[in-house]
Amino acid sequence: MNQLLDVLIVGGGPAGLNAALVLGRARKNVVVIDDETPRNWVTRETHGFLTRDGASPREFRKAAKEQMAAYPSIQFASDTATTITGQDGDFKVTTSLGTSYRTKKILFAVGKKDLPLEINGLTEVYGKSAFVCPYCDGWELRDQSLVIIVSGDKALHMAKVISGWTERYTICTNGSDSLTDEHREELEKHKVTVFDAPVQSIDSEEGMVKQVVLSDGTAIPCTGVFFQPKLFTGSELPKAIGCEITESGTVIVDASGKTSVAGVYSAGDAASELYQAITAASLGALSAVSINTELNFEKWDEPSHH
Repeated sequence: MNQLLDVLIVGGGPAGLNAALVLGRARKNVVVIDDETPRNWVTRETHGFLTRDGASPREFRKAAKEQMAAYPSIQFASDTATTITGQDGDFKVTTSLGTSYRTKKILFAVGKKDLPLEINGLTEVYGKSAFVCPYCDGWELRDQSLVIIVSGDKALHMAKVISGWTERYTICTNGSDSLTDEHREELEKHKVTVFDAPVQSIDSEEGMVKQVVLSDGTAIPCTGVFFQPKLFTGSELPKAIGCEITESGTVIVDASGKTSVAGVYSAGDAASELYQAITAASLGALSAVSINTELNFEKWDEPSHH
């Protein structure tokens, strides 16, 4: 690949795909590199996305790629970007399959990955009756008995949020002691039970939660679980090339999606903590407009244009 691309997009989820669509329509040469292991493939349905509510992540991607076939300057590569050298205007990206690309700009839409949580039985229910985002899956669990597994400092916030979907829920801090006395009093006032013992296991049948069992023997019957995931950036590359990253693994960007490295942008879950498909897609679209503007302005200022 010695052709100099306009933009190389690392990651083909909603953010990367929407960015590719906007850039393709702006007549830019774009390659989307994606290893096709998105975090949301445990989910059966994507929610809260207008015209796509209830679509599976696979259907979502399939429809996106079919529509993008109309724009010949968008290419897809099923691969993983491994190293990046060079600088703004001429980056060189190599992949695990041994392909190398030259590109003027880079967009990281690498999302986040889940760190495995040490909770027995969580894997069996994740994406079926245990979820991380009430906006994505709360409607399906409305008015049910839920257990919220959340560390102390986030417990009160999550209790208030979840109360819009059900009044029947229990908080488990899973051995975290960071819940303040004030927060405990407030939860007690709202008749929310808090258990501090570590979670020993989640018992389920065919993916449906039956009860959460704590290390002290307490068993809490419930039909659904929300838990706080531990996340990290979906790729080491942003950090490796010097992008500033928060402690929780989010790439730091400005309002237009620019990272701290010239010519490098980031969008979607990689660069935000909103974690909704529609938000990721819109952030991808916004960053694509910024990248396109930057490319057009740079070309305008080239000596041959005068």
